[in-house]
Amino acid sequence: MKKILVTGAGGFIGSHLTEMLYKDGYNVKAFVKYNSNNRWGWLENLDISNAIEIVAGDIRDYDFVHNSLKECSAVFHLAALIGIPYSYVSPRAYIETNIIGTLNILQAAKELNIEQVLITSTSETYGTAQYTPIDEKHPLVGQSPYSASKIGADQLALSYFRSFNLPVKIVRPFNTYGPRQSARAIIPTIITQILTKKEKIKLGNLKPIRDLTFVHDTCKGFISILKSDKVFGEVSNIGMGTGISIKDLIKIISELIGISPEIMTDSKRVRPKNSEVEKLICDNSKILQKTDWHPEYTMETGLEKTIEWIKENIVKFKPNLYNI
Repeated sequence: MKKILVTGAGGFIGSHLTEMLYKDGYNVKAFVKYNSNNRWGWLENLDISNAIEIVAGDIRDYDFVHNSLKECSAVFHLAALIGIPYSYVSPRAYIETNIIGTLNILQAAKELNIEQVLITSTSETYGTAQYTPIDEKHPLVGQSPYSASKIGADQLALSYFRSFNLPVKIVRPFNTYGPRQSARAIIPTIITQILTKKEKIKLGNLKPIRDLTFVHDTCKGFISILKSDKVFGEVSNIGMGTGISIKDLIKIISELIGISPEIMTDSKRVRPKNSEVEKLICDNSKILQKTDWHPEYTMETGLEKTIEWIKENIVKFKPNLYNI
């Protein structure tokens, strides 16, 4: 079997996807970001790290991307800058990584005749819902430099499909959570603050509604889209089709842990008014109809696994510090 390249393989979703692909029998090549310590992110301590090929480079480096794609039949492109707050600080970095990085993947895939190119999008590209549930025809609205960079990357990918017949598929996950998620994300933020016995926890806006998918189900969605021949040149949402407010999410997590903290609003954690995406609920009709995907985890079972993992790895977090 030819290799499948996963960029961003050392990250949250990327490490889970790499692990799942390997366990499903695929020949996986993992692309991680270069660092002088030769660390592989979340792949570092996984059993599969000795069984797969791991290469370290920079997604902005075309030559390295091109060389990494040689002898591969498909690529899952997940490498990206994803923190929304940091995109307010350094928008250029998001353009260079998310758009130029995607361009490098597309051009190298075109030159090497790669059979499938799966580009990772985000539900943030939709902006605040103009109707719900949100299907793939919903307008795209860049409410942050991050979402604008992802819109640009998606449209660039679709242009390669239309202009060069490159076998592109756009994978658009709604909010994913689970073990290994970064400390800045809302669910690890809530859990780590509660677990460190804080009577008062600091959060931002509690009103936004999100459609939350456990990482196992998101990765199954990626692989189901890979296996489908019905979604080339199209966008495919991955989500549960239900929404929950941050306020109600806190209640569920508090009940599962058994501690009910007081909530304090921290202005540093609140997005600019016109940049906040208020509501995201997924229409998952396409992925249910055109692939073999179906979710296996409820919110409660997913949160239980996430809480258990964070308890075991709490020393890796710094709940006292807010990191954008």
